[in-house]
Amino acid sequence: MDGSSIDADRELPFSNAARTVVLVGRTGNGKSATGNSVLGKRAFTSKRSSSGVTTTTELKTAILRDGQQINVIDTPGLFDSSAKSDFIVNEIAQCIKLAKDGIHAVLVVLSTRTRFSQEEQSAIRSLETLFGSKIVDYMIVVFTGGDELEENDETLEDYLGRDCPEPLKEILGLCGNRCVLFDNKTTDESKRIEQVQRLLSLVNSVIAQNGGRPYTDEKFTEVKKGAMKLRDQQEDVASLKGYSEREISRLNEQIQLAHDQQLKQITEMGELKMRENTTMLDQKLADEHAARLRAEETAQEAQQRSENEIRNLSYELQAEKRKRGRSKCAIM
Repeated sequence: MDGSSIDADRELPFSNAARTVVLVGRTGNGKSATGNSVLGKRAFTSKRSSSGVTTTTELKTAILRDGQQINVIDTPGLFDSSAKSDFIVNEIAQCIKLAKDGIHAVLVVLSTRTRFSQEEQSAIRSLETLFGSKIVDYMIVVFTGGDELEENDETLEDYLGRDCPEPLKEILGLCGNRCVLFDNKTTDESKRIEQVQRLLSLVNSVIAQNGGRPYTDEKFTEVKKGAMKLRDQQEDVASLKGYSEREISRLNEQIQLAHDQQLKQITEMGELKMRENTTMLDQKLADEHAARLRAEETAQEAQQRSENEIRNLSYELQAEKRKRGRSKCAIM
């Protein structure tokens, strides 16, 4: 049946039929478990933990029964509030390196068990900064916790309709409302295959909407060129004659050092963009906070004026009432 996999732990060559997807999200949302569901095997270490099990970006591959290759790149908790900008940029650089031929879809993993957070919204915006604004055209939101919704006789539509915060609506809008619900705990193979097929259908629609091209940009091009140059140089060194092992080793070290320096420059550029984005976001939040305080102050002043006017009116009415009372007494 489509969606199941055979053992393919070894690195397989990329082909036109291959699909490369990247899992991003907050620790505990179920990224690794989702990756395992997609691959049809326990390829990534997955367990419920507040500290996160995945510590570095890694790629696993499977071949589906229909012959299609699926490459899944799992990332650490890039959406965590504790994630520093240099860590995020380094992991994204590693992600770009692994996705040599580009990314067919970015799977933003959210959990129905937790409320969509400010950190997640900011992190998704940071992905736009690091990858470029076009990355949203490749985003698909995967909601985990399908088992819990099913226990409550709820659908994903029920969940989103019941209590969907505005920031999440905005993100779903950016993604073209491409979303799917996953139950990573199911032992029903037909159910797992069905949800994987729904996801792959969305991946294929993303590819079609983007002209059949995976996501790539200048950073991908530079990393790919650097990797090809490194390979060619290493092959040239390996074919050299008349050199000692020590000299060959030194040449390889110099080649690797030059390649690492290129990756470092790409990473530093990304980190600079990340810091600039963080500064802009902090300023925006500060401006919004200041505007909210001004609005609250204006509302309080208006309320105070209203209370004063009511109090003065009450005094005037009481004074008028007393005056009329004295007038009646004088007439009598």
